[in-house]
Amino acid sequence: MIELYCFGESGNSYKAALALELSGLEWKPVYVDFFKGETRAPEFRADLNQMGEAPVMVDGNYKLTQSGAIQDYVAEKSGKLAGRNSIEKREVLRWVLWDNHKLSSAAGMTRFLINFLPKDKQPTEVIAFMQGRLKAAYQTLNTALDGRDWLVGDEISNADISCCGYLFYPEPFGFERKDFPNIDAWLDRIAAQPGWKHPYELMPGSPADRA
Repeated sequence: MIELYCFGESGNSYKAALALELSGLEWKPVYVDFFKGETRAPEFRADLNQMGEAPVMVDGNYKLTQSGAIQDYVAEKSGKLAGRNSIEKREVLRWVLWDNHKLSSAAGMTRFLINFLPKDKQPTEVIAFMQGRLKAAYQTLNTALDGRDWLVGDEISNADISCCGYLFYPEPFGFERKDFPNIDAWLDRIAAQPGWKHPYELMPGSPADRA
């Protein structure tokens, strides 16, 4: 069985977990206690991921890190979520790379700064700057979905799973679904997929556990 070392608050973990869940592969989550420093521990770096990050996928003797790489592995192993031909596969990769650089990296940082740091330690100017960059990314995504159900082809793919990774989280970080109607409808389509689960239902760990 595939194991995914992850935690519920992690949007990057959610991308990997959701790809696994929708692929139909047999897998189970393994909780990583990020907020108590587990990913920064020497043992974690030595045994699981020298980069000191989650998620980490372990399939037998094979270990893989980085959500986009894990999504690609899941698609290859399951035959799902990759696109139906070489052109679609490249388009899926294009959106995964765009998301990792333009959307998820900024959304993850901004959400962390607003929700997981004490108020007196929040860098307000940095947050405002990141939210400006995110607004441009949301608009790019909203425009790409105009008249389309999915980012690539006519079915859900890793392009959609990657780009939605942070957008289902309830904590405020400047994203309002109502401001981007194409994204709003697309998120509803993703949530309607058989097997879809909210990040806090799919993986162990949530802010409520630490309240």
